[in-house]
Parts: sequence; C-alpha cells; structure tokens
Amino acid sequence: MPAGPARPSAQPGYRGRVQITEGGLDDPRVVRFLGEHLDQMREISPPESVHALDLDGLRAPGMRFWSVWADASDDAPGGPGTLLATAALKTHDAAHGELKSMRTAAAARGRGVASTLLLHVLDAAADAGMRRVSLETGAEPFFEAARRMYRRHGFVECGPFASYVLDPNSVFMTREV
Repeated sequence: MPAGPARPSAQPGYRGRVQITEGGLDDPRVVRFLGEHLDQMREISPPESVHALDLDGLRAPGMRFWSVWADASDDAPGGPGTLLATAALKTHDAAHGELKSMRTAAAARGRGVASTLLLHVLDAAADAGMRRVSLETGAEPFFEAARRMYRRHGFVECGPFASYVLDPNSVFMTREV
C-alpha cells in the first residue's frame, strides 16, 4: 500500500507536533521497528499467546496502517523525522474493527504519542462507519501502562472476539466509536 499524505497532528496529550502517515510498510525504519515489536512480544509472551502481526499480516486486505514521526519542530528524542509509534486497524466487518500493532518507541513513552495515535485511529474507524473497535493486549505486567491508556480512552474489558479464544495471557478490550 503506498504511503498516504502525512498530516500534522496536535491531538490532546502529546506535547509536540507529529506527522501521522498512513501506509509506509516498505520504509526500512518501519520494517525494523515492527521487527523489534515482534521480537519483544515473543520474549514476553508464550508463542501461543503472541497475536502481533508480521508485515504480511499488516499488508492483508482489510488492514490500514499508520506511523507517527517527529515533526521538524518537535523535541522528540532522536530529533525530527524519528519514528515514534505505529498502529493498525483491522476490519472484521463494516461495524467492527480491531486495533493492531500499537507500539510506541521506548524514548517516546509517557509523552502522549500513543494517545495521539490512538485517537487518530479511532477517528479513522468512525469515518469508515465502524461502531466498535476492540483489541487484544497482554495480561503480563509489561502491558499495564498500555491497558491504563486504553481504559483512559474508554476501552473496557470484554470477552474474546473474532477468532480469539480465552487465554490467561490476553486481555480483550472494546469501545464504541
């Protein structure tokens, strides 16, 4: 999928300006970032509980992908043009989407980048006519900050959805958009 136009974002939460770009899965920086994400998920969770998508999964029909980049005016660690975060939206049906591949660079955590990107993805889901967005995240302590952020943005715990099954290493969450 070709990269879409970058849009500046001043969403609530992030103290700087960022560029949110749709597409870009061929960018070597994105490929490396997502590879690190998969490696980290495989280190933290047992194999049967890793639901992170590889590049082929993110390129599948029904997927949209975004990356967040530090704007030229931003003071982000790494400077302007630094990849700060990624997220994807998987369409399950016309009314239901799933948040996938949400990851924030370690140096950008706690700065509101994830909230900015999450709000952008939720807006895209609503614009596409979806009424609900769900997600699966880990139950391990490593994922507690992510679960707090999702709760802060209106997500509540739910049962497994789509093809997921009960898993003690997974927490399922959902919210209306």
